[in-house]
Amino acid sequence: MTTATTTAPDRVPPGAPAAFTERYLLDPAVNAEPYGYLDSLRDHRPVYWSAMHRAWLITGYEQLLRCLRDPAVSADRVRPLMDAVPEGAREDADRAFSILSRWMVFNDPPEHRRLRQVFQEQFAARAIERYRPFVERATRAMLTRRAVPGSDGDLAADIARPLPALVFARWLGVPQAHSRSFWYWNARVGDLVLGAAQEEREYRTSLQSLVSLEDYLAGLVRQRREEPRDDLISAVLADGRIGDTVTEEEFVGMLTQMAFAGGETTSNLIVNAVRALLLHPRELAAVREDPQLVSAAVEETLRWDGPSKMSIRTAARDFGLDGATLRAGDRMFLVTAAANRDPARFEDPGVFAVRRGSPSHLGLGYGAHFCIGAALARLVAGAVVGVLVRDYPGLRLAEQRHTWQPSLLNRSLTALPVHY
Repeated sequence: MTTATTTAPDRVPPGAPAAFTERYLLDPAVNAEPYGYLDSLRDHRPVYWSAMHRAWLITGYEQLLRCLRDPAVSADRVRPLMDAVPEGAREDADRAFSILSRWMVFNDPPEHRRLRQVFQEQFAARAIERYRPFVERATRAMLTRRAVPGSDGDLAADIARPLPALVFARWLGVPQAHSRSFWYWNARVGDLVLGAAQEEREYRTSLQSLVSLEDYLAGLVRQRREEPRDDLISAVLADGRIGDTVTEEEFVGMLTQMAFAGGETTSNLIVNAVRALLLHPRELAAVREDPQLVSAAVEETLRWDGPSKMSIRTAARDFGLDGATLRAGDRMFLVTAAANRDPARFEDPGVFAVRRGSPSHLGLGYGAHFCIGAALARLVAGAVVGVLVRDYPGLRLAEQRHTWQPSLLNRSLTALPVHY
């Protein structure tokens, strides 16, 4: 790769301003409140070579949109993940990274399209909608048990984490008796994929957990072939594509991706949406007055303070972007958190406004890599926000200062203390 040493003048747009002090994106202050710094970075140069991060930081809306459309930008991240594994954990890595190579999110077209089509029908909004009664029942039941009006609690631990896990396990077909192991494996896979694993022991645990997750899901697929049920695995098997356009090994590998992605993003979306409303009493009052605005509040959260800050890509070949020259192999940070507040695209972008209108944000990706689970995430987040807005008139923040998980990719609170 060329990114470690690239500072050549041909890679910098002509006339770009020089007065700018770069900051580390995992600096605790930037991690906690990233938007002021990201605004200044975007204003300085929306396509910026960072020697500190050894990557291009893409922060402008139009520039980032082009990257999401351009075949010169590759989603393949398996090799960089492999390179990060400590030498002592390498013997556990071969099978684990073989599994990751089957994740559609790490594949480019046409492979990405071939893999994604297997799930397309089951993830469509009309297919997800039939789970609405179950989601709403589960939401009310969990809130009744864990969030008694007048009590204090942690919205993240009480509702935002367990509810998406419950819904997704039901949808995937994981028996409740297996849920503890299932979600433990998922959390450790997240440590690997999201960069939280740092020590050799942590890498070993994450790699072994990914293998365990695949073994478990392979067994579940075999069971559903013999005894189909009302769940995602059975529905995909019934479509007849497994063994035809996609092998069973590829299918199981993709199920590990679905399992990993099923809870984290939705949990963070719920927490961030509730926090945003509680920080903006006028917007909360508007949603209470017109419950039809619940879905709009979820969309505005995805733009204003979404669960994902960026995605990582690689330049597949040399190409030009906004006057800069990106070289084949260069790493790219597509900073959607900055693009979603680009004043060239959004009026008053720093304002949280539930009546903003058309959801043209990039909080769930775009094009071929638009989040396949978007409909389910919106359904679950909307159900929680809707019940809280309607049934908890005394809901308020118990603390104004919050702690964020250190992460380049995710925007995730450690807790959200509230008074129910």
